[in-house]
Amino acid sequence: MWDSVLEFLGTTGFAVMGWKDILMITVSCVLLYLGIVKKFEPLLLVPIAFGMLLSNLPLGGIMSGPTVGADGREIPGGLIHYLYYGVKYGIYPPLIFMGVGAMTDFGPLIANPKSLLLGAAAQLGIFLTYLGARALGFDPQASASIGIIGGADGPTAIFLTSKLKPELLPAIAIAAYSYMALVPIIQPPIMRLLTTKKERAIVMDQLREVSKTEKVVFPIAVTILVGLLLPSAVPLVGALMLGNLFRETGVTGRLSDTAQHALINILTIFLGISVGATASADRFLTEETLKIIGLGLAAFAVGTAGGVLLGKLMNVISGGKINPLIGSAGVSAVPMAARVSQVEGQRENPNNYLLMHAMGPNVAGVIGSAIAAGVLLAVLG
Repeated sequence: MWDSVLEFLGTTGFAVMGWKDILMITVSCVLLYLGIVKKFEPLLLVPIAFGMLLSNLPLGGIMSGPTVGADGREIPGGLIHYLYYGVKYGIYPPLIFMGVGAMTDFGPLIANPKSLLLGAAAQLGIFLTYLGARALGFDPQASASIGIIGGADGPTAIFLTSKLKPELLPAIAIAAYSYMALVPIIQPPIMRLLTTKKERAIVMDQLREVSKTEKVVFPIAVTILVGLLLPSAVPLVGALMLGNLFRETGVTGRLSDTAQHALINILTIFLGISVGATASADRFLTEETLKIIGLGLAAFAVGTAGGVLLGKLMNVISGGKINPLIGSAGVSAVPMAARVSQVEGQRENPNNYLLMHAMGPNVAGVIGSAIAAGVLLAVLG
């Protein structure tokens, strides 16, 4: 009897669990706590953290590929192994962009085209981090994949990395989505450091009303312009604008509803679990991964700072009419970064409503990060 018990115990995960597995399971539980209890972007953090938990349970085989049994028959791989193909081959990112486009109102950007400059300034983190990664010994393709984390756009980071440096996908994806989820923690200290109390309290004029014609023409015009100037960015920008066109036409309500809800919700589950599951102990606890996570944080911080600093400059040029806080929203994390701008503005002035003003740079950042990825792909791909 005891032999049977010992034999059973030998087949459990406890028998082979090491300190690395325990550490990664602990990290996943901390992330679950942040997502569930602290509500730090739970739609992203919960599936990512649970995917990480699943992949670090010894002998679970959730990410294992197909094998051949003793009788010669093929044994199918784990569930997430197959879900991960959507990440590996860049299938999920454009489809998620379609859903993002269907949920996004480009009205604030159209009403205030200067927001494009703030969205562009926030991409500074991408290119400065590229140079930093090169200085640390990463090759050009790896450096570009690390730098794109600064755009705070998970689908774009996955899309570019899958094309340039697929072996870095686990670390890049985890870093990008983790920092997106932690926007409310990372951005405020940088925003307060770079602005004065007086600047944060600035109340901006109400935006003009944007016509339906403008909203319909905008995604078509952007697709044509970007498609001709930067063909490598078409998969992302095209999908984003198609989703937005579904939203704005008024004749494709069912398609817009599907893209906004069912499609993007399913893809978020698949992508989150797949990305989290790549963070197994043997692949994640390496010196290279730690460097990538550190550089990704630097990229995100520099991008935030770039947007705020240009916002300060625009405030001076406009005679004090622009609140620099909206520049931080240019990092693309929609609508999280715009909400942070709103919250920080109301900390100094409860009657300050910056959300719609911040949405301009925010959606400009989505376009900007996709264009930045297209530039890097065109040069290095």
